[in-house]
Amino acid sequence: MKISILFFGMATDLVDSSSLEIELPNKSTVASFKEFLLAEFPELQKMSSYAVAINESYATDDILIKENDVIAIIPPVSGG
Repeated sequence: MKISILFFGMATDLVDSSSLEIELPNKSTVASFKEFLLAEFPELQKMSSYAVAINESYATDDILIKENDVIAIIPPVSGG
């Protein structure tokens, strides 16, 4: 299935892109997507953590990803 990925903050720098379209196996979960992402972009290990949002809603590891979902990778944000 085809999905879109949006990268924000330092994630954009680590993968050298702000967006990608990729193919995932059917019935992929957020957890399996994270494994795929780290395998494809090992530089992402430099982030201590990150949030995943699907179609503008935060997602937990057990959520199933569907065809044409838009997944955002949101690194930790600090401010002052």
